[in-house]
Amino acid sequence: MPLSGSPGNSGTQADRLSVSSPNGATHRKVLSLDRKNHAPEKGLEEILSTALMTADDELGQILREVDQISRILRSDSPDLETLRVASHPAVWSAVKQTLLDRELRYLALTDDLTCLYNRRGFYAAATQLLKVALRNARGLLLLFCDVDNLKKINDSYGHREGDQALVRTADALEQTIRSSDILARLGGDEFVVMALEAPGQAKEAILGRLAKNLKKANATEKRYELSLSIGVARFDPKRAVSLGELMAQADQAMYEQKRLRQKCWAVKA
Repeated sequence: MPLSGSPGNSGTQADRLSVSSPNGATHRKVLSLDRKNHAPEKGLEEILSTALMTADDELGQILREVDQISRILRSDSPDLETLRVASHPAVWSAVKQTLLDRELRYLALTDDLTCLYNRRGFYAAATQLLKVALRNARGLLLLFCDVDNLKKINDSYGHREGDQALVRTADALEQTIRSSDILARLGGDEFVVMALEAPGQAKEAILGRLAKNLKKANATEKRYELSLSIGVARFDPKRAVSLGELMAQADQAMYEQKRLRQKCWAVKA
């Protein structure tokens, strides 16, 4: 199902957010702060305070433990002062290791260009969401999206502009979905969305919101129109299929839409 910014639609555009492990938008924001704030010159207290302010449970627990130790060690005893001084490097080392581990998880699950899930991250998150749908007998939708004419954009305006088109596509998709939904760039010009069905989350509602957000993205770029060919597959918990089968259904539907659209373009030409 091709989508572009058609007349009469409107939307908003957000800045890119970093993506971490499959835990939703809040954790993506937390990780983004982690990546910016763990420079060596930052103080231990500032790092840990940031963790608490961003609801980072892992580092927040370290801060609470440090605070408890500090309360115990508040004494003029030389021995306790020595222990207090010695404990600081140990805590700092634990913090750095925690951030390093998180950075590695981030790199393993994230697409460098768009900061969305990559293929590995998508399959990890989608597998869990599929289990939720089965356990709660809920349907879900999988949208397989392909950016139209990306090669033409690259050839006409350079690969840097092609990258910007992919980032703008990611922005439009991220504005369209809920924080509990899954959004990934599988590679090249392919994106995928997985969303549990709910009021306001029918296929038509999602595609309508996406059309509005694509129109907003196109309002800032006059050289070409950003559009998507989209295939949709529905997961029915009463007739469950594997994630691979669901992906294949959506992929086939998307290619059929793209084929029809290319045929239409050829006739117009």
